[in-house]
Amino acid sequence: MPQDPTERRVTVTGEPRRTLPAARLRSRGRHPHGSGHYRPRTEIDEQTTLGHTYVRSLMRSQLRAGATVFAVLVLLVGPLPLVFAAMPDGATLEWAVLGFCVYPPLVLLARWYVRRAERNEKDFVRLVEDR
Repeated sequence: MPQDPTERRVTVTGEPRRTLPAARLRSRGRHPHGSGHYRPRTEIDEQTTLGHTYVRSLMRSQLRAGATVFAVLVLLVGPLPLVFAAMPDGATLEWAVLGFCVYPPLVLLARWYVRRAERNEKDFVRLVEDR
């Protein structure tokens, strides 16, 4: 009996769970030796350095879109307390600005963000699927 169970080597035998004929693998670009190159999807599935780079580029573009929206939001809503503090009697104007004038730019900003995020994902899928 070995002293440390982690040092014991185990040989696993049996058929692979999912096997496809080599011709189908080559036609789909999944066989590493048949087509001469890996597709990006294979790189991502196998978690290679190139696949990691693909995923990081998607994450970076999504982060860039989120940071842009956050910056515009800060520039839009951030100065409002200073503006309201500078006005002596502007309670009615404050309610009008907060109740009606802020929402249309927020809706447009949210719509832009959703469209940009979907476009980033669509571009990524197009890259991965080789279309």
